[in-house]
Amino acid sequence: MDAFTYTGLPTRVVFGSGTLLQLGAEVERLGIKRAVVLATPQQQADAERTAAALGSLAAGVFAEATMHTPVAVTDRAMAAVAAMGADGLVAVGGGSTTGLAKAIALRTDLPQVIAPTTYAGSEMTPILGETKDGLKTTIRNAKVLPETVIYDVDLTLTLPPALSAVSGMNAIAHAVEALYAQDRNPIISLMAEAGIKALADGLPKIITDPRDRAARSQALYGAWLCGVCLGSVGMALHHKLCHTLGGTFDLPHAETHTVLLPHATAYNAAAAPEAMAAIARALGARNAAQGLYDLAGQLGTPRALKDLGMPAEGVVRATDIALANPYWNPALLQHDAILGLLQRAYAGSRPIGGAL
Repeated sequence: MDAFTYTGLPTRVVFGSGTLLQLGAEVERLGIKRAVVLATPQQQADAERTAAALGSLAAGVFAEATMHTPVAVTDRAMAAVAAMGADGLVAVGGGSTTGLAKAIALRTDLPQVIAPTTYAGSEMTPILGETKDGLKTTIRNAKVLPETVIYDVDLTLTLPPALSAVSGMNAIAHAVEALYAQDRNPIISLMAEAGIKALADGLPKIITDPRDRAARSQALYGAWLCGVCLGSVGMALHHKLCHTLGGTFDLPHAETHTVLLPHATAYNAAAAPEAMAAIARALGARNAAQGLYDLAGQLGTPRALKDLGMPAEGVVRATDIALANPYWNPALLQHDAILGLLQRAYAGSRPIGGAL
């Protein structure tokens, strides 16, 4: 076996059904006396209920979390945190809410307790993506890694099937890139393959029966594993393209991951045959890229950037932005090849190649 380095991330995980009832105990365990509860505007009522359940441990609610974590929203949240005298953060929601908690933690080092309601996986990473002036930048800093994550399967039972599907595909993307990451290691590769398999098995059942608790548990477990992958090793072309499209064109995060993933996988297939074999095994498919495209079709998710609001003329601009700052990728980054990738993703056509 080749030499490798593995660093375990120090996040406490509480997993099960009904585990949100342990929120107060977890807040107290971290020494938090006045927690601000974060949410999106759509989940403000849920945040209010969470604050009420925390009782005297809650300092108040800030419900302006927004996709892609705009710095302007974080600035308003920082003012609210200061006004409330908060000494800790509680986020119950998806990637937008988790992102806001992390952005505040970066600036304050306040402890975080995250209870995810989607399969985004951001809660398991020391990574923060922020948007300012139409550009999304990503940092890796231990200060943004949540101290505690409460995975409560019950919180995902009402996640609409369509959102479950794209959120799950987003999680799968983390594991796919972890399998061919520059700093990959056998521990993370085991988690990546298991995470893809758990989601690929669970998501179709959720589409059939959104209240299938076993399938929900399977998907949430897979999302956790995929989130660990995202937080433990570097990513490559797929994530770079998603951040470029999301920050520049304000495309929906999970849907963008879903559309791009088969095409980015095909782009890297020849350069990462072992990763492709693992992905195909996890999917129960003969071909990694084609299997991902077919899974998206089975789940009924969008498969074209044009359907997400991407302008046709933006394909060239996105290619230029993605190549502006060098980064590692298993396959050589070439302008015309990436342009072709994005053109196929824009049209929603089947990815080219990707053979094992």
